[in-house]
Amino acid sequence: EQPIFSTRAHVFQIDPNTKKNWVPTSKHAVTVSYFYDSTRNVYRIISLDGSKAIINSTITPNMTFTKTSQKFGQWADSRANTVYGLGFSSEHHLSKFAEKFQEFKEAARIAKEKSHEKMELTSTPSQESAGGDIQSPLTPESINGTDDERAMPEVTQNSEPRAEPTQNALPFTHSSTISKHWEAELATLKGNNAKLTAALLESTANVKQWKQQLAAYQEEAERLHKRVS
Repeated sequence: EQPIFSTRAHVFQIDPNTKKNWVPTSKHAVTVSYFYDSTRNVYRIISLDGSKAIINSTITPNMTFTKTSQKFGQWADSRANTVYGLGFSSEHHLSKFAEKFQEFKEAARIAKEKSHEKMELTSTPSQESAGGDIQSPLTPESINGTDDERAMPEVTQNSEPRAEPTQNALPFTHSSTISKHWEAELATLKGNNAKLTAALLESTANVKQWKQQLAAYQEEAERLHKRVS
């Protein structure tokens, strides 16, 4: 994996506590490079300070690089749960980096669409071998676990195995709460239904009584009418 574009810049990350202040992650300007990972068909931004990776960010179609001043730019990486900032020595270097970001972001979008197409083509049983060839290089080699760019469900499971129990536990807890809520609602509805039934029976009895009284009044009226006649 060789860099396809490199520049030098001071690297910063957003303060995880305040989410406002910048924290420098390099004491001096370091090399920041764009890489193309042909195995997983993704573009990454990588920067090393000695042997430590201070940036390992996979470019996704929904990322945006924003120029916040003439020599400073930033982008958010949801996979790494941080915001990276780069301070350049000149506006030209910043513009060039931003231009490459947009270029590789578009390439990432196209690569993702092709990946979806390949997955659909290889999803039929008659082409299992082709599907196996595509899945074989999927290994959690990246530092920030960004294999989901191949849009294969197995990748997320391999790259973040510890996240699954938490993610699975939340829906079950939520489902249990909803179930108890609806049980209570059902009990309330049953109680209301019983009250309405009783009221309806009482109303029916009253109607019968009113009809009997009306018939008696009509008979009495007829008798009075005959007497008058």
